[in-house]
Amino acid sequence: MTLETTLAAIRPADERAMTAARELQARLTKPAGSLGALEELSIRLAGLAGTCPPPMPAPATVAVFAGDHGVHAQGVSPWPQEVTAQMVANFVAGGAVVNAFARETGADVMVVDVGVAIPLHGGANLLEANVRRGTRDMTVTAALTREEALAAVELGIQVAETLVDQGAKALLTGDMGIANTTPAAALIAVFSGAGAGAVTGRGTGIDDAMLAHKTEVVAAALERHVPDPADPLGVLAAVGGLEHAALTGFILGAAARRVPVIVDGVIAVSAAVTAAAFAPDSVAAMVAGHRSAEPGASVALAHLGLEPLLDLGMRLGEGSGAVLALPVVSAAVRVLREVATFDSAGVSEK
Repeated sequence: MTLETTLAAIRPADERAMTAARELQARLTKPAGSLGALEELSIRLAGLAGTCPPPMPAPATVAVFAGDHGVHAQGVSPWPQEVTAQMVANFVAGGAVVNAFARETGADVMVVDVGVAIPLHGGANLLEANVRRGTRDMTVTAALTREEALAAVELGIQVAETLVDQGAKALLTGDMGIANTTPAAALIAVFSGAGAGAVTGRGTGIDDAMLAHKTEVVAAALERHVPDPADPLGVLAAVGGLEHAALTGFILGAAARRVPVIVDGVIAVSAAVTAAAFAPDSVAAMVAGHRSAEPGASVALAHLGLEPLLDLGMRLGEGSGAVLALPVVSAAVRVLREVATFDSAGVSEK
């Protein structure tokens, strides 16, 4: 589907299914509200699916979108750009943290080269769909043309559609790209209205001096382009990354197909706020997997009105927090599907 047809397919949550889920929660053999956030999650998932109980979120696939960034030249990361391609090879070989977590939780891992600077060498679970060999430096010029940004968004939509057509019942966001927390901070600043200082974090681990410089780089890019939050494609072109754009499309694609998308850390939530700018109703499909230690992540989650399921102080990316949250999402659904009601179990109510 194109971006236009995808946006047209996104609908609000089904209120009747949510009402049915609330009523069922009240009849289950437990005190009302005793499962806290899991109850509200199950209700939201019923609203997304349009049925109560909603389907189990299995099988599930995490798609790791990878890209490089021209702003790396501004010294915003201590890691060399070559690490992006090296880590993609690690994902394909199954040796990264996200692979280990996926084996633990039963998720599949798909790797997508949407913008890696160095050509890759293939693999059974690697989709080579490079739009451009890294973005331009957003402090000098727009990171992408509108056409490149649109191509990346529509690639993400295509990946989501293909996975759902192959049977996926939950999609999980993953990312890889040295320096990609810098465009993520810029995106979150644009859509939340927060200043560069409130959304820029330490990424892969930088000292105070480099953090101050990185914040200045984000502020300079925003000052140069003055992106308009009412034009999300223009924002992606000005200060986004190819993996950010593809993740935006991936989230929109999930929403159009009414499949939950478990959102990872700061890169993913920067794509999520972009997706919400394209289609506010897409938030109904989003599940916040965890709260990244990156400050921009909390700003973006507050903007979206989403509470994360986990808060472990993680800031790895790759989709690691989304994959860890998958069993929690499954448990929330399983409660509606399997827990007896007071009537059916012969349990007395108060």
